[in-house]
Amino acid sequence: MAVHTSGQSVAKAAEPNRARGRRRDTAGAPGKLRRALSTHWYAWAMVTPVVIVIGVIIGYPLVRGVYLSLTNANERNVERSIGVNHLPATYEFVGLDNYADALTGSQFLDTLGWTLVWTVSCVAVTFGLGLALANILNRRIAGRSFYRMMLILPWAVPGFVSVFAWRFLYNEDNGLLNKILAGGGLDAVPWLNDPTWAKFSVIAVNVWLGVPFMMVALLGGLQSIPGELYEAAEMDGANAWQRFRHITMPGLRSVSTTVVLLSTIWTFNMFPVIFLLTRGGPGEATQILVTQAYKFSFEISPRDFAQSSTWGVLILVLLMVFAAVYQRVLRKQGETW
Repeated sequence: MAVHTSGQSVAKAAEPNRARGRRRDTAGAPGKLRRALSTHWYAWAMVTPVVIVIGVIIGYPLVRGVYLSLTNANERNVERSIGVNHLPATYEFVGLDNYADALTGSQFLDTLGWTLVWTVSCVAVTFGLGLALANILNRRIAGRSFYRMMLILPWAVPGFVSVFAWRFLYNEDNGLLNKILAGGGLDAVPWLNDPTWAKFSVIAVNVWLGVPFMMVALLGGLQSIPGELYEAAEMDGANAWQRFRHITMPGLRSVSTTVVLLSTIWTFNMFPVIFLLTRGGPGEATQILVTQAYKFSFEISPRDFAQSSTWGVLILVLLMVFAAVYQRVLRKQGETW
Protein backbone atom coordinates (compact mmCIF):
# COMPACT_ATOMS: atom_id res chain seq x y z
CA MET A 1 0.00 0.00 0.00
CA ALA A 2 2.84 2.36 0.80
CA VAL A 3 4.55 1.53 -2.46
CA HIS A 4 1.34 2.27 -4.38
CA THR A 5 0.93 5.61 -2.64
CA SER A 6 4.55 6.47 -3.31
CA GLY A 7 4.11 5.70 -7.06
CA GLN A 8 1.08 7.98 -7.28
CA SER A 9 3.04 10.76 -5.59
CA VAL A 10 5.90 10.39 -8.07
CA ALA A 11 3.45 10.47 -11.00
CA LYS A 12 1.75 13.60 -9.66
CA ALA A 13 5.10 15.25 -9.12
CA ALA A 14 6.16 14.41 -12.68
CA GLU A 15 3.05 15.95 -14.26
CA PRO A 16 4.18 19.60 -13.78
CA ASN A 17 7.56 18.72 -15.22
CA ARG A 18 5.92 17.20 -18.31
CA ALA A 19 3.70 20.24 -18.69
CA ARG A 20 6.72 22.52 -18.46
CA GLY A 21 8.49 20.34 -21.04
CA ARG A 22 5.55 20.67 -23.43
CA ARG A 23 5.57 24.45 -22.95
CA ARG A 24 9.31 24.52 -23.65
CA ASP A 25 8.80 22.46 -26.83
CA THR A 26 6.04 24.79 -27.99
CA ALA A 27 8.18 27.84 -27.43
CA GLY A 28 11.34 26.13 -28.70
CA ALA A 29 11.16 27.29 -32.31
CA PRO A 30 10.67 31.01 -31.57
CA GLY A 31 13.31 30.75 -28.86
CA LYS A 32 15.80 29.21 -31.27
CA LEU A 33 15.04 31.88 -33.83
CA ARG A 34 15.60 34.65 -31.26
CA ARG A 35 18.87 33.07 -30.17
CA ALA A 36 20.00 32.74 -33.78
CA LEU A 37 19.17 36.38 -34.45
CA SER A 38 20.91 37.59 -31.30
CA THR A 39 23.99 35.40 -31.86
CA HIS A 40 24.39 35.85 -35.62
CA TRP A 41 22.86 39.33 -36.04
CA TYR A 42 25.85 40.53 -38.04
CA ALA A 43 25.49 37.73 -40.59
CA TRP A 44 21.75 38.40 -40.87
CA ALA A 45 22.46 42.11 -41.37
CA MET A 46 24.87 41.30 -44.21
CA VAL A 47 22.54 38.81 -45.92
CA THR A 48 19.30 40.78 -45.67
CA PRO A 49 20.14 43.44 -48.33
CA VAL A 50 21.14 40.71 -50.77
CA VAL A 51 17.92 38.81 -50.13
CA ILE A 52 15.89 41.98 -50.67
CA VAL A 53 17.69 42.81 -53.93
CA ILE A 54 17.29 39.25 -55.24
CA GLY A 55 13.62 39.31 -54.24
CA VAL A 56 13.09 42.53 -56.18
CA ILE A 57 15.12 41.46 -59.23
CA ILE A 58 13.75 37.91 -59.45
CA GLY A 59 10.57 37.89 -57.39
CA TYR A 60 8.78 40.84 -58.98
CA PRO A 61 9.36 39.77 -62.63
CA LEU A 62 8.30 36.23 -61.73
CA VAL A 63 5.06 37.35 -60.08
CA ARG A 64 4.42 39.83 -62.90
CA GLY A 65 5.00 37.13 -65.50
CA VAL A 66 2.60 34.72 -63.80
CA TYR A 67 -0.03 37.46 -63.64
CA LEU A 68 0.36 38.40 -67.32
CA SER A 69 0.04 34.74 -68.28
CA LEU A 70 -3.49 34.84 -66.83
CA THR A 71 -4.51 37.81 -69.01
CA ASN A 72 -4.81 38.62 -72.70
CA ALA A 73 -2.15 41.35 -72.57
CA ASN A 74 -0.56 42.34 -75.85
CA GLU A 75 1.06 45.36 -77.46
CA ARG A 76 -2.30 47.01 -78.19
CA ASN A 77 -3.98 46.80 -74.79
CA VAL A 78 -1.21 47.37 -72.23
CA GLU A 79 -0.58 50.71 -70.57
CA ARG A 80 1.45 52.92 -72.90
CA SER A 81 2.16 56.46 -73.99
CA ILE A 82 1.80 57.79 -77.54
CA GLY A 83 3.31 61.24 -77.71
CA VAL A 84 1.69 63.26 -74.93
CA ASN A 85 -1.27 60.90 -74.70
CA HIS A 86 -1.25 58.26 -71.97
CA LEU A 87 -3.40 55.20 -72.66
CA PRO A 88 -4.44 53.02 -69.71
CA ALA A 89 -4.28 49.24 -69.80
CA THR A 90 -7.40 47.53 -71.17
CA TYR A 91 -6.36 43.87 -71.07
CA GLU A 92 -8.56 41.44 -69.19
CA PHE A 93 -8.16 38.46 -66.89
CA VAL A 94 -8.74 35.21 -68.80
CA GLY A 95 -7.68 32.62 -66.23
CA LEU A 96 -6.01 29.49 -67.54
CA ASP A 97 -7.09 29.95 -71.16
CA ASN A 98 -3.55 30.72 -72.31
CA TYR A 99 -2.23 27.53 -70.70
CA ALA A 100 -5.02 25.47 -72.26
CA ASP A 101 -4.30 26.94 -75.69
CA ALA A 102 -0.55 26.32 -75.34
CA LEU A 103 -0.83 22.75 -74.07
CA THR A 104 -3.45 21.69 -76.60
CA GLY A 105 -1.89 23.45 -79.59
CA SER A 106 0.62 21.84 -81.90
CA GLN A 107 3.13 24.70 -81.74
CA PHE A 108 4.03 24.24 -78.09
CA LEU A 109 4.20 20.45 -78.30
CA ASP A 110 6.31 20.50 -81.48
CA THR A 111 8.68 23.06 -80.00
CA LEU A 112 8.87 21.09 -76.75
CA GLY A 113 9.73 17.92 -78.69
CA TRP A 114 12.68 19.56 -80.45
CA THR A 115 13.76 21.26 -77.20
CA LEU A 116 13.94 17.86 -75.48
CA VAL A 117 15.90 16.36 -78.40
CA TRP A 118 18.23 19.36 -78.37
CA THR A 119 18.77 19.16 -74.61
CA VAL A 120 19.30 15.39 -74.38
CA SER A 121 21.62 15.34 -77.41
CA CYS A 122 23.76 18.23 -76.20
CA VAL A 123 24.05 16.97 -72.62
CA ALA A 124 24.81 13.39 -73.65
CA VAL A 125 27.47 14.31 -76.21
CA THR A 126 28.98 16.98 -73.95
CA PHE A 127 29.19 14.58 -71.02
CA GLY A 128 30.74 11.82 -73.16
CA LEU A 129 33.38 14.10 -74.69
CA GLY A 130 34.07 15.81 -71.37
CA LEU A 131 34.56 12.47 -69.64
CA ALA A 132 36.87 11.18 -72.40
CA LEU A 133 39.02 14.34 -72.36
CA ALA A 134 39.10 14.39 -68.56
CA ASN A 135 40.41 10.80 -68.52
CA ILE A 136 43.09 11.68 -71.08
CA LEU A 137 44.22 14.78 -69.20
CA ASN A 138 44.24 12.90 -65.91
CA ARG A 139 47.19 10.88 -67.20
CA ARG A 140 50.80 11.99 -67.17
CA ILE A 141 51.30 13.00 -70.79
CA ALA A 142 53.70 15.46 -72.36
CA GLY A 143 52.23 18.94 -72.76
CA ARG A 144 49.29 18.25 -70.47
CA SER A 145 49.11 21.86 -69.23
CA PHE A 146 49.08 23.19 -72.81
CA TYR A 147 46.29 20.81 -73.81
CA ARG A 148 44.24 21.85 -70.77
CA MET A 149 44.63 25.51 -71.62
CA MET A 150 43.62 24.98 -75.25
CA LEU A 151 40.59 22.88 -74.34
CA ILE A 152 39.41 25.47 -71.80
CA LEU A 153 39.77 28.28 -74.37
CA PRO A 154 36.20 27.99 -75.76
CA TRP A 155 34.93 28.51 -72.22
CA ALA A 156 36.98 31.70 -71.83
CA VAL A 157 35.75 33.30 -75.06
CA PRO A 158 32.42 35.21 -74.71
CA GLY A 159 29.57 33.11 -75.99
CA PHE A 160 28.30 35.55 -78.59
CA VAL A 161 31.81 35.84 -80.09
CA SER A 162 32.05 32.06 -80.42
CA VAL A 163 28.61 31.81 -82.00
CA PHE A 164 29.39 34.53 -84.57
CA ALA A 165 32.67 32.79 -85.40
CA TRP A 166 30.80 29.55 -86.03
CA ARG A 167 28.26 31.43 -88.13
CA PHE A 168 31.07 32.56 -90.43
CA LEU A 169 32.38 28.99 -90.59
CA TYR A 170 28.91 27.72 -91.54
CA ASN A 171 28.40 30.29 -94.32
CA GLU A 172 27.21 28.38 -97.35
CA ASP A 173 29.07 30.47 -99.92
CA ASN A 174 32.25 31.66 -98.22
CA GLY A 175 32.47 29.57 -95.06
CA LEU A 176 35.64 27.69 -94.24
CA LEU A 177 33.85 24.37 -93.85
CA ASN A 178 32.39 24.46 -97.36
CA LYS A 179 35.70 25.61 -98.80
CA ILE A 180 37.34 22.53 -97.27
CA LEU A 181 34.59 20.34 -98.77
CA ALA A 182 35.03 22.05 -102.15
CA GLY A 183 38.75 21.36 -101.98
CA GLY A 184 37.91 17.69 -101.60
CA GLY A 185 35.55 17.74 -104.55
CA LEU A 186 32.38 17.67 -102.45
CA ASP A 187 29.31 19.85 -102.81
CA ALA A 188 28.64 22.69 -100.40
CA VAL A 189 26.44 21.85 -97.41
CA PRO A 190 23.60 24.23 -96.47
CA TRP A 191 24.58 24.16 -92.80
CA LEU A 192 22.09 26.78 -91.62
CA ASN A 193 19.59 26.74 -94.48
CA ASP A 194 18.43 23.13 -94.32
CA PRO A 195 16.31 22.06 -91.31
CA THR A 196 18.22 18.84 -90.64
CA TRP A 197 21.69 20.31 -91.12
CA ALA A 198 20.71 23.35 -89.04
CA LYS A 199 19.80 21.09 -86.12
CA PHE A 200 23.13 19.28 -86.32
CA SER A 201 24.90 22.63 -86.59
CA VAL A 202 23.39 24.20 -83.47
CA ILE A 203 24.02 21.01 -81.47
CA ALA A 204 27.68 21.00 -82.57
CA VAL A 205 28.18 24.63 -81.50
CA ASN A 206 26.55 24.10 -78.11
CA VAL A 207 28.63 20.98 -77.50
CA TRP A 208 31.78 22.93 -78.41
CA LEU A 209 30.84 25.58 -75.86
CA GLY A 210 29.86 23.11 -73.13
CA VAL A 211 32.70 20.58 -73.25
CA PRO A 212 35.25 22.74 -71.32
CA PHE A 213 32.98 23.07 -68.27
CA MET A 214 32.17 19.38 -68.29
CA MET A 215 35.83 18.44 -68.73
CA VAL A 216 37.06 20.66 -65.88
CA ALA A 217 34.37 19.45 -63.48
CA LEU A 218 34.95 15.76 -64.25
CA LEU A 219 38.72 16.19 -64.17
CA GLY A 220 38.41 17.56 -60.64
CA GLY A 221 36.32 14.53 -59.72
CA LEU A 222 38.87 12.14 -61.22
CA GLN A 223 41.71 13.73 -59.27
CA SER A 224 39.78 13.23 -56.03
CA ILE A 225 39.63 9.43 -56.51
CA PRO A 226 42.45 7.76 -54.49
CA GLY A 227 45.09 6.21 -56.74
CA GLU A 228 45.42 3.27 -54.33
CA LEU A 229 42.07 1.95 -55.55
CA TYR A 230 43.37 1.64 -59.10
CA GLU A 231 46.60 0.02 -57.92
CA ALA A 232 44.72 -2.53 -55.81
CA ALA A 233 42.33 -3.33 -58.68
CA GLU A 234 45.22 -3.73 -61.10
CA MET A 235 46.96 -6.11 -58.73
CA ASP A 236 43.74 -8.12 -58.51
CA GLY A 237 43.77 -8.51 -62.29
CA ALA A 238 41.09 -5.97 -63.23
CA ASN A 239 41.41 -4.70 -66.78
CA ALA A 240 41.00 -1.07 -67.87
CA TRP A 241 37.26 -1.37 -68.53
CA GLN A 242 36.63 -3.00 -65.16
CA ARG A 243 38.60 -0.29 -63.37
CA PHE A 244 36.66 2.38 -65.21
CA ARG A 245 33.31 0.76 -64.49
CA HIS A 246 33.81 -0.15 -60.83
CA ILE A 247 36.11 2.67 -59.66
CA THR A 248 35.96 5.67 -61.97
CA MET A 249 32.21 5.87 -62.55
CA PRO A 250 31.20 5.34 -58.88
CA GLY A 251 33.86 7.85 -57.86
CA LEU A 252 32.45 10.43 -60.27
CA ARG A 253 28.82 9.87 -59.33
CA SER A 254 28.44 12.90 -57.06
CA VAL A 255 30.15 15.21 -59.55
CA SER A 256 28.31 13.74 -62.52
CA THR A 257 24.87 14.20 -60.98
CA THR A 258 25.55 17.88 -60.35
CA VAL A 259 27.05 18.71 -63.75
CA VAL A 260 24.34 16.81 -65.63
CA LEU A 261 21.62 18.73 -63.78
CA LEU A 262 23.30 22.09 -64.39
CA SER A 263 24.05 21.28 -68.01
CA THR A 264 20.44 20.21 -68.60
CA ILE A 265 19.04 23.46 -67.19
CA TRP A 266 21.55 25.60 -69.10
CA THR A 267 20.97 23.77 -72.39
CA PHE A 268 17.19 23.82 -72.03
CA ASN A 269 17.39 27.62 -71.78
CA MET A 270 20.34 28.15 -74.16
CA PHE A 271 19.07 31.28 -75.87
CA PRO A 272 22.29 32.72 -77.43
CA VAL A 273 23.27 29.73 -79.59
CA ILE A 274 19.86 29.34 -81.23
CA PHE A 275 19.05 33.03 -81.53
CA LEU A 276 22.42 34.23 -82.83
CA LEU A 277 23.09 31.26 -85.11
CA THR A 278 19.73 30.56 -86.76
CA ARG A 279 17.10 32.77 -85.02
CA GLY A 280 15.06 29.58 -84.81
CA GLY A 281 15.20 28.94 -88.56
CA PRO A 282 15.04 27.84 -91.17
CA GLY A 283 11.33 28.34 -90.64
CA GLU A 284 10.77 27.11 -87.09
CA ALA A 285 13.08 24.09 -87.35
CA THR A 286 15.50 25.02 -84.55
CA GLN A 287 13.14 27.08 -82.40
CA ILE A 288 13.30 26.03 -78.74
CA LEU A 289 10.89 27.08 -76.01
CA VAL A 290 12.88 30.04 -74.73
CA THR A 291 13.51 31.54 -78.18
CA GLN A 292 9.85 31.11 -79.09
CA ALA A 293 8.83 32.91 -75.89
CA TYR A 294 11.18 35.73 -76.89
CA LYS A 295 9.63 35.81 -80.35
CA PHE A 296 6.15 36.29 -78.90
CA SER A 297 7.30 39.36 -76.96
CA PHE A 298 9.65 41.07 -79.40
CA GLU A 299 9.26 39.86 -82.99
CA ILE A 300 5.65 39.18 -83.93
CA SER A 301 3.09 41.96 -84.35
CA PRO A 302 1.23 42.68 -82.19
CA ARG A 303 3.61 41.53 -79.51
CA ASP A 304 1.86 38.93 -77.37
CA PHE A 305 3.03 39.44 -73.77
CA ALA A 306 0.47 37.03 -72.32
CA GLN A 307 1.54 34.14 -74.55
CA SER A 308 5.22 34.85 -73.92
CA SER A 309 4.63 34.85 -70.16
CA THR A 310 2.66 31.62 -70.43
CA TRP A 311 5.51 29.88 -72.20
CA GLY A 312 7.97 31.28 -69.65
CA VAL A 313 5.94 29.89 -66.75
CA LEU A 314 5.64 26.52 -68.48
CA ILE A 315 9.43 26.44 -68.96
CA LEU A 316 9.91 27.12 -65.26
CA VAL A 317 7.43 24.40 -64.30
CA LEU A 318 9.05 21.85 -66.61
CA LEU A 319 12.51 22.51 -65.16
CA MET A 320 11.19 22.36 -61.58
CA VAL A 321 9.50 19.02 -62.30
CA PHE A 322 12.68 17.69 -63.88
CA ALA A 323 14.79 18.80 -60.90
CA ALA A 324 12.34 17.22 -58.44
CA VAL A 325 12.21 13.90 -60.32
CA TYR A 326 16.00 13.93 -60.75
CA GLN A 327 16.52 14.49 -57.03
CA ARG A 328 14.09 11.71 -56.15
CA VAL A 329 15.88 9.26 -58.45
CA LEU A 330 19.20 10.17 -56.83
CA ARG A 331 17.78 9.59 -53.37
CA LYS A 332 16.59 6.13 -54.39
CA GLN A 333 20.12 5.41 -55.58
CA GLY A 334 21.53 6.44 -52.21
CA GLU A 335 22.77 9.88 -53.22
CA THR A 336 22.28 12.80 -50.82
CA TRP A 337 22.33 15.60 -53.37
